[in-house]
Amino acid sequence: MDERSNIITIDGPGGAGKSSLAKRLAQSLGWVDLDTGAIYRAVALALFNKGVLNPTAELAGQMAQTLNLKFQRTGGTLRLFLDDQELGESLREPAISKLASVVSAFKETRQALLPLQRSLGQKGELVAEGRDMGTVIFPEAKLKFFLEAAVEIRAERRFWELKAQGKGTPLSEVLADLQTRDRSDESRSLAPLVKTPESVVINASHLGLEEVFQFARAKAQEVFGL
Repeated sequence: MDERSNIITIDGPGGAGKSSLAKRLAQSLGWVDLDTGAIYRAVALALFNKGVLNPTAELAGQMAQTLNLKFQRTGGTLRLFLDDQELGESLREPAISKLASVVSAFKETRQALLPLQRSLGQKGELVAEGRDMGTVIFPEAKLKFFLEAAVEIRAERRFWELKAQGKGTPLSEVLADLQTRDRSDESRSLAPLVKTPESVVINASHLGLEEVFQFARAKAQEVFGL
């Protein structure tokens, strides 16, 4: 089997729990977890740090091309570094999330980052989560999940996540941000958020992470014969 097909993709809207599921699933299989959204967030962070809050497509593309982004494998995790500095929770700030949604919609940004993302799947045994993993980045993936949940539930979960980090973002603001990102992700002309015909859809509105994980792991074991 082509190693590049030995990949699991997890697509879905913001706040659905893709990152948590990807980490659990990769760890249980002994595979590598790839958070591709972090790459776009890194571009957004670089623009934000330069005071650019409303970038043009050309500017975002130039930033994506010139950034010194590197991944380092540590166990089953790919750690992201910018100019040799590891990027962590700063990427999850609401302002960065909002800006990342904007820059990821630009063709120039996506084209600049596509080679980096695809290169990470060359060795297979990868769980990749994002918005277009199964449609654009790894269309050859053997197993594709689409994880969704009602936006109100996603907002509440994100609200408590931010609160645990000491960030008192109002729930109404979190909800509005997710609704804006949903519209942007679903309506953009380039690589919109869609379910592929072969996607295994999981609605996590009324499921806990453990239930979602157990279902996904069982499906992965079935598909890959693990």
